[in-house]
Amino acid sequence: MTRSEPRFVDAILDWPGTWFLARLALVGAYLLGGIVKLTDWPAAVAEQAHFGMNPPYFWAALTIGIEIVGPLLILTGRLVWLGAGMLGVFTLFAAFTANAFWTMSAGQERFMATNAFFEHVGLIGGFVLVALVAERARRRA
Repeated sequence: MTRSEPRFVDAILDWPGTWFLARLALVGAYLLGGIVKLTDWPAAVAEQAHFGMNPPYFWAALTIGIEIVGPLLILTGRLVWLGAGMLGVFTLFAAFTANAFWTMSAGQERFMATNAFFEHVGLIGGFVLVALVAERARRRA
């Protein structure tokens, strides 16, 4: 069977580091966010209060846990389905909480919230894909 992609694309896709770097690109913002929140607890609590989450201390702690544990599961290749599920549900919840564009009147704020909402949906698709790829690789091993 002949391949249709150029050789350099084939080489990139076959390189073992590509799988790790792709996962890091997907989860890096979450991991960094969790670390930043962990090192600035008052700001993490204030962020939750800003979005109306009560009690904000509980939601800040839960957010930090998800944003650190989920990426680590995906990056280490252990229980990838769980890490992807954690981050997918978290991202869906965040999209509805922080980007409720349907409640806004037309204008720049609604435009930006709409874009952010659907970017979150795209991330959720990425989490489903990383779980699928990891599961197929596990079954082949």
